[in-house]
Amino acid sequence: MVKKLGLKLKEQKGFTLIELLAVIVILGIIAAIAIPAIGNVIKKSDQKASVQEGIQIINAAKMYVADNPNTTDVTLDMNGSATTTALKDYLDRVKDDTFKVNVTHNATSGKYTYTLEGHAAVALADSTTAPAKGDGDGVATEQELIEYKN
Repeated sequence: MVKKLGLKLKEQKGFTLIELLAVIVILGIIAAIAIPAIGNVIKKSDQKASVQEGIQIINAAKMYVADNPNTTDVTLDMNGSATTTALKDYLDRVKDDTFKVNVTHNATSGKYTYTLEGHAAVALADSTTAPAKGDGDGVATEQELIEYKN
């Protein structure tokens, strides 16, 4: 009896249709769960990259002010124009170059204030509904960018 059972098992040469369908259903369920999760991870990483780029822009403005100590109030952007000063020498590989950084100097305290406007990070960090709870004024401070969590 055992020999006959052994011979029968050796004669099997593949999977049944039911076994193949079960595997396909399991793979479909896994894909249905994984694809939205991966899309969410990609969206969050894009948002974090945008916010980090905004922080990089503000840090470049700080380097500009350090190199130009007589700076009082200035608006910086990527290329410079009649009303702005170029910041391109302080930045490398910035995707969004439609930004402006407003630098204001308080003569009494000697402190500088940096605000970013016109960049994708502003919409993320300055939104009053965002986790960072910005003030919704259309500009983002360095603190609002640092506190952003998605």
